Amino acid sequence: MKLNHYALFLAIAILPACTWIEPTKEAQQVTLVKPFNVTDCLKLGTTDATVTYKVGIITREDEAVTEDLIVAAKNRAAELGGDSIVAKGPAEEGKMSFDIYKCGE
Repeated sequence: MKLNHYALFLAIAILPACTWIEPTKEAQQVTLVKPFNVTDCLKLGTTDATVTYKVGIITREDEAVTEDLIVAAKNRAAELGGDSIVAKGPAEEGKMSFDIYKCGE
């Protein structure tokens, strides 16, 4: 019985640091860049990424949430044929907006 309590505690302790979204093969070619890097690029659109930032009473680590948001935006950019994304602002409660660009040929 004690082992189950330890396992539960361990799962709760590491849960906030977990990332849950996997990049697609195409999204691995998409880069997060600063606005000055896309001045000569074609803007394809905007995406609003949303991920779980709180599980019950446990709030996930900001870095893990931001990483998942970036992966979600890269996945969407790849679907639209983009190769670059620019964050429009910081993550707030599991939400973040990105502009999608096509910079390469």
